[in-house]
Amino acid sequence: MSVDSVANQPQAKAITGPGEPSTPAFGANLPPWPQVDFAEFGEVEIKPVSRIQKLTGAFLSRNWLTIPHVTHHDDADITALESYRKARNEANTAVKLTPLVFLLRAVVRALQEFPQFNASLDGDGKNIVLKKYFHIGVAVDTRFGLLVPVLRDCDKKSVEELAFELAAISQKAREKGLSMAEMSGGCFSISSLGGFGGTGFTPIVNAPEVAILGVTKARLAAAPGDDGGVSWRKLLPLSLSYDHRVINGADAARFAAFIGTVLADPQTLAG
Repeated sequence: MSVDSVANQPQAKAITGPGEPSTPAFGANLPPWPQVDFAEFGEVEIKPVSRIQKLTGAFLSRNWLTIPHVTHHDDADITALESYRKARNEANTAVKLTPLVFLLRAVVRALQEFPQFNASLDGDGKNIVLKKYFHIGVAVDTRFGLLVPVLRDCDKKSVEELAFELAAISQKAREKGLSMAEMSGGCFSISSLGGFGGTGFTPIVNAPEVAILGVTKARLAAAPGDDGGVSWRKLLPLSLSYDHRVINGADAARFAAFIGTVLADPQTLAG
């Protein structure tokens, strides 16, 4: 599907069943957006909204309005992971392993353990489609706007293979943009703000997926040491947003805790 075809899809219509009165489309009765001449209050500059921003904004608005979002927050101890990752990078300078590639592998393990997260509601919401493949979308900040390339068959790739693929597709997204094919077919998405900061946020589920994982900047935290002193641990904040029609709070807590458990044992994620 091309960007043009997505942009030209028909707008939501009234919902009508046999013998039932017409029901306005969701959001149809919202008040209009306020029209303000901001120049009355001071100097302004007008910049057009980019085409990608228009498309992304429309999809995000739909997802936010129609999906009952809940966000679960947790911390993952990545002290051992950071030591292991840095040692791997020193031993092999050909590819840079970022925390994100280990997180990709951890998410796959979690999706295998909790298949309700690797699912979608079908078009009429009557069935849940459980997927047997593991294609993960990764949000990339570009000059065109937010793009989400999908890395396919992440369960079959090593962290080195994922690192190469992620670096290549991210570079293409920033320099040239991506086709709809390269952003389609995802099972689950990751949005990482670790390079910028923050302590947590509420990522919006990327329909028809049912969950998305947000991560922010890792921080040091004091913990009791085995010798009775203080042990400094590196903690990665996790923000898991999910569709409450498919996933409940206990599931989300177990899913996030499981990711923390597997990240704490990085050698099992290397692949």
